[in-house]
Amino acid sequence: MVGRRSRRWSADDPDHQDGVPRADPICPLCERPIPPRARSSLHHLTPKLKGGTHRGTVRLHQICHSAIHARYSEAEIAKRLADVAALRLDPEIARFLVWVRGKPDDFHAATRMTRDRKGAKRRT
Repeated sequence: MVGRRSRRWSADDPDHQDGVPRADPICPLCERPIPPRARSSLHHLTPKLKGGTHRGTVRLHQICHSAIHARYSEAEIAKRLADVAALRLDPEIARFLVWVRGKPDDFHAATRMTRDRKGAKRRT
């Protein structure tokens, strides 16, 4: 990750110990390695807007993280998808995981909000 956030959170980064990088971390969602050249980010298991500011985070490939937020609202993530196991069992995420596991470890593509989610935003 590049930029202000990466420097700000570097001390809290679970991928570094005493300032020394560990071996490539594994994305807990897709179970592929996250090489240094890959885009990645920390995912709050309980969204910050729903009280998860000081709760657990996991490092995910950026495409995996984006897939979650493209499909579900913060409320739905907090209510029923607040752990990696629940995310993996969700049918939409399971389909995404089958697809992404065939891609290189550093693969990234733009992720768009799903039609269902777009429709829900328009109705609110």
